[in-house]
Amino acid sequence: MMVLMNKDATEEQIQAVVEVIHSHGLKSLVLPGGERTAIGIPSAIPPSLRPVLDETLSAMDGVDQVIHITRPYKLASRSFHPQPTEIRIGDVRIGNGHFVVMAGPCAVESYEQLREAALAVKQAGAQILRAGAYKPRTSPYSFQGLQREGLEILRVVAEEVGILTISEVIDPHDVEMVAEYVDILQIGARSMQNFPLLVAAGRSGKPVLLKRAPSATIDEWLASAEYLLTQGNEQVMLCERGIVPIDRTYARNTLDINAVPIIKHNSHLPIIVDPSHGIGHARYVPAVALAAVAAGADGLLIEVHPHPERALSDGAQSLTPAAFAQLMAQIVAVRNALAPATSK
Repeated sequence: MMVLMNKDATEEQIQAVVEVIHSHGLKSLVLPGGERTAIGIPSAIPPSLRPVLDETLSAMDGVDQVIHITRPYKLASRSFHPQPTEIRIGDVRIGNGHFVVMAGPCAVESYEQLREAALAVKQAGAQILRAGAYKPRTSPYSFQGLQREGLEILRVVAEEVGILTISEVIDPHDVEMVAEYVDILQIGARSMQNFPLLVAAGRSGKPVLLKRAPSATIDEWLASAEYLLTQGNEQVMLCERGIVPIDRTYARNTLDINAVPIIKHNSHLPIIVDPSHGIGHARYVPAVALAAVAAGADGLLIEVHPHPERALSDGAQSLTPAAFAQLMAQIVAVRNALAPATSK
């Protein structure tokens, strides 16, 4: 539910509305606008209370209208947060026109491998180093990551190279520990609806990148983001990484480019696109990445490995440093062609 105040509503009238909302045991969110103030109610409102609250609030001084929001997410909605969110991590900005590239290997395999990758992606223009320490795999016999040792390597390399980091966390009990090593927590596609993990990540205070599950609707994805936001964490990013394909002959997944403008219209949260998982084959990654840039994505998450043929995971979709550097030059060209809309 959203309460829109009149243009000339006073602070006393706004506060009176807030007090009525609180008197029913509900939360309120005051949203000042350019011409008028809106007051959102992000709490779940019992069906029996809705008509009573609607009638009471509509009759109050200074209220223009009461709007019912039926979607399963509130805090992630543009209705509650009209302006796009901008996340700041050190000197790096994400969202609200600021574009970011996160790149690196699927997994931390060794200090030498990660350092070589980090130097390459930073030189090419990436602002954030991605690398997994915990790797949930379909088969229990596949490489599962170096875990805490991997996080230690990631932090050492990041400090030496001078670059921010992102890595996946898969267990709610590990959130605090992983947060000590990385700048951004990644919630993988398999964990999108691991609600205890979402709550723990939201409480960490760290920026969080939430990947879309391969069979999730956009509403389900944004509802998962709501779990992070309700913990008071406003540093949330969404990541489109492909949905279940009709034909797996040519692609690992089907990257839902539609999701980029749809998210931009319905949510204020930055949206990052992962073309590596979206297509699953390195030869196609650049084309899909550029399509995401043209669609208005706030950034890209790209797998880059110094020696993809020797990678312990996802080598087939990993770009070489040379291919990544070429792609970065193409990204700059596309963004320049779209300027001034994406000039930051």
